[in-house]
Amino acid sequence: MLRKKTASLAVCEGRRRIGKSTLIRECAKEAQHFLVFEGLPPRPNLGCGDQLKAFATQLAEQTHVPEVPLESWPKAFQLLARLLPPGRTVLLLDEISWMATGEPDFAGYFKIGWDQLFSRREGLIVVLCGSVSSWIQENILNQTGFVGRCSWEFSLPPLSLPACNAFWGEKTVSAPEKLKLLAVTGGVPRYLEEIDPGLTAEQNIQRLCFTSGGLLFREFDQIFHDIFSRRAEAYRKVAAALAAGPLTVSQINQVLGQERGGTLASVADDLAAAGFVSRETSVDPATGQTLPRGVRYRLCDNYLRFYLRYIEPSRQAIEKGLFKWMPLEARPGWDSLMGLQFENLVLGNLAVVLDRAGLASVPMLNAGPFYQPRKASCGGCQIDLLARSRHSLYVFEVKFRKQIDKSVIKEVKEKIRRLRLPRDLSVRTGLVYQGELHPEIESAGYFDFLLPFSDLLK
Repeated sequence: MLRKKTASLAVCEGRRRIGKSTLIRECAKEAQHFLVFEGLPPRPNLGCGDQLKAFATQLAEQTHVPEVPLESWPKAFQLLARLLPPGRTVLLLDEISWMATGEPDFAGYFKIGWDQLFSRREGLIVVLCGSVSSWIQENILNQTGFVGRCSWEFSLPPLSLPACNAFWGEKTVSAPEKLKLLAVTGGVPRYLEEIDPGLTAEQNIQRLCFTSGGLLFREFDQIFHDIFSRRAEAYRKVAAALAAGPLTVSQINQVLGQERGGTLASVADDLAAAGFVSRETSVDPATGQTLPRGVRYRLCDNYLRFYLRYIEPSRQAIEKGLFKWMPLEARPGWDSLMGLQFENLVLGNLAVVLDRAGLASVPMLNAGPFYQPRKASCGGCQIDLLARSRHSLYVFEVKFRKQIDKSVIKEVKEKIRRLRLPRDLSVRTGLVYQGELHPEIESAGYFDFLLPFSDLLK
């Protein structure tokens, strides 16, 4: 877009703390000028006038002109357009849903401003950025008024495992120890910045999660309030229901004891748009069609699950300084939690997994977790990662255990037996694991791909 002569409009979405603003600032170093305006975070009685006042202050600071009162967003956009510097310029409107607080027609005013003012400026890139992706989708991306105006729309994902590995620098730290921290933080760069490579994983987690001043102790309430505001409690309940594993909307209803309805589905979809939940469908390997009623919601954010499972239940004791630290492995349900967290890391790094398996150049029709309900003619079946190319089906089992015995071969064979497969499709198997493999697993030669966690970090 920097090479274009005409103006460009881009939209960037992503989870809080994922580095959206940082990425745009880095890209903007290639431009001649960079201006950024950020909306005020939610608080009681915050209105349109407060947002306009903050905008006017930021405008005066960056353009070195006296601050003038702004009575409306059309006036604000007109003044901004007049004060834009000549040459290649990146203009970032950050946390745009906050900026729109108290003005239901904000998106419409911006659309008029884009059409009549900003789109006519050569070399201008306007980036709309925000963590409240549901607002962006409803008011910008899904509005007919913006059709054909967006040059680029993207959602920033967590960092890949090799990128996460860089946060330990040159320190020699084992893959199992790194996994403990990644199980808590995922690939969120703001959390990874807090890692002290000179401390053990347990010491880092104790400092970040189990002290009242720790970043990850305070983080949950802040991000839920900032993103979901007054409805934060409803979103927290759905996230808590998903902490034990993936569920359909009907199953979420059952866990929360609510009647069927569309409310929980919209809450789960908003969590997915915000980057905390993954909305997944299973594709029939025989037909390539989406299985009916196959939509399941998976809590893909490692921090949220760790908070709900281990920090929140001890919150009062932590605040009073009464919390008694214990080794992570001694905590109730640690192995089952790590299994889910490890699976999240693997599913969030599909490109890395396929690359390490030597499949990066194989065109895949689809890839992701697979769930076949028990009512199917072949019986129930759940596969951690199922990838399909035109001629082959790749079945990956994901295991986190101290000792992984040869029974894993029998498990995978049974899962494949229950799949409905066309005759012309080859099946290949893989094991992505953390733990010590039984010698017979390797000698049996059943798995085509054996991928230890340490390989995914390289």
